[in-house]
Amino acid sequence: MTNNPERGFAEVRFLTVAEVASVMRVSKMTVYRLVHGGALPAVRVGRSFRVPEQAVHDYLRDSFVETA
Repeated sequence: MTNNPERGFAEVRFLTVAEVASVMRVSKMTVYRLVHGGALPAVRVGRSFRVPEQAVHDYLRDSFVETA
């Protein structure tokens, strides 16, 4: 990561709850549960949440289950 934290944050792409739900193919309520439960990090902006796009990819990668 870069030495300038402000520049690092400028490069982060944030998604709305609706966008996260679309990417994950789940309901918005499921996304809210993940955010409130701490499984998915988010930033509160006014009355809404924004989720870093990389956090969604990390969550999906870490949750992947191999089946037999």
